[in-house]
Amino acid sequence: MPVPKRKRSRQRRDKRFANKGLSIGQIGLCTNCDFPLLSHTACKECGFYKGRKVLTTKSERGAKRSVINQTRVAKQEALEAQMQQAATGTQQGS
Repeated sequence: MPVPKRKRSRQRRDKRFANKGLSIGQIGLCTNCDFPLLSHTACKECGFYKGRKVLTTKSERGAKRSVINQTRVAKQEALEAQMQQAATGTQQGS
């Protein structure tokens, strides 16, 4: 297997990558909320792409998470109340 005879200098190495700069694509506006975004990408503000809802936004996920947490807390409180009733029922029965 071939092995290089000498170490390639940093300057030589970096010359290869000097012209690989990225150019910014065209910026358009979201058709739903007029938020600026790159072409052919879904809007991160409203979650729409070409007039269809394709993503759930961060605010929607937060709202859903808060509803789930509220139901979890309510179930936990109901369970604790049942356990207290069961505990007081066994103490009075004794």
